[in-house]
Amino acid sequence: MDPTRQLHDLGQSLWLDNITRDLVASGTLKRYIDEYSVTGLTSNPTIFHQAIKGSSAYDASIRAKLAQGKPDGKSVEALFLELAQEDLRQAADLFKPIHERTAGVDGWVSLEVSPLLAYDTKTTLAQARELHARAGRRNLFIKIPGTKEGVPAIEEAIFSGVPINVTLLFSAEQYLASAEAYLRGIERRIAAGLPADVASVASIFVSRWDVAVAGNVPPALTNRLGVAVGQRAYKTYCELLASPRQQRAMNAGARPQRLLLASTGTKDPNASDILYIKALAAPLTVNTMPENTLKAFADHGELGPAMPADGGDSEAVLSEFERAGIDVGALAAQLQQEGAAAFVKSWNELLAVIASKSAALEAVK
Repeated sequence: MDPTRQLHDLGQSLWLDNITRDLVASGTLKRYIDEYSVTGLTSNPTIFHQAIKGSSAYDASIRAKLAQGKPDGKSVEALFLELAQEDLRQAADLFKPIHERTAGVDGWVSLEVSPLLAYDTKTTLAQARELHARAGRRNLFIKIPGTKEGVPAIEEAIFSGVPINVTLLFSAEQYLASAEAYLRGIERRIAAGLPADVASVASIFVSRWDVAVAGNVPPALTNRLGVAVGQRAYKTYCELLASPRQQRAMNAGARPQRLLLASTGTKDPNASDILYIKALAAPLTVNTMPENTLKAFADHGELGPAMPADGGDSEAVLSEFERAGIDVGALAAQLQQEGAAAFVKSWNELLAVIASKSAALEAVK
């Protein structure tokens, strides 16, 4: 049996961390679904920036939208969101049979709110509701960052019935804050007599931990921090799933908010290109991987033991990092801030690319 199928059969969903118009139009995404057991995908501003900057595939759509009125600075964002939703609607339709077959557990695509709103609760919530309504697809997650300001927006969005992919989580503590916000939203729906089966995933970013400490820890600790953080988060996840609070919600029709392992492409060229895939396999979770990582795992992947529910040796490993001078808690906060800033940078570059393309396309009319 091929490695991707083995991972799927273990109970972990393989999602692609990429979306381009060419990927969908060429049939490549459909092939990944059929051959690599891919059951969903995610997007972010960096992915869309790279997709639109390096392709003419969006030109016809941009030209058609320009015919409806020239965008100013603010409406360039609206133009991008229309382009993104076109891509994601097509991808969502490809995943629809999986979504229906799994009763809404799998087969999801994700669209992020503007990263400029990472610290703006009210506007994040308003945009999440609007994007989900406009998409017209039941299997579309709206991505909200798990920042301090994002947490109340997550609760309100879930209460409103909007499926949420919580992004930019870097620690078990940040994960738990977002998971409790999800539960609060579900509990409020139950109390109001509303259906409790609003789906959500919570995305822990992994590889950036090892990039952050590279060269600053003993060689024996190289490329071990991301895995340890992922294992600790999985332990916290399993404890929450087993809690009376979660089980009461499930008894009323709620579904678990699944843990998603994100940023699982290996950044160190001297390390295994399937490092995080092999180490973080576990049932009732998601691993969203870059295209190259997906291909590498399909080619030469192998499964080790599934992540232990008790976190394995993660606490011992994290203690070693603390002794080596790494303040894991402070680094988690730093990585979240840096992640939000990186998405803002990509967002601004993306809008600049679209504005430039718009101007060029208008000039040749």
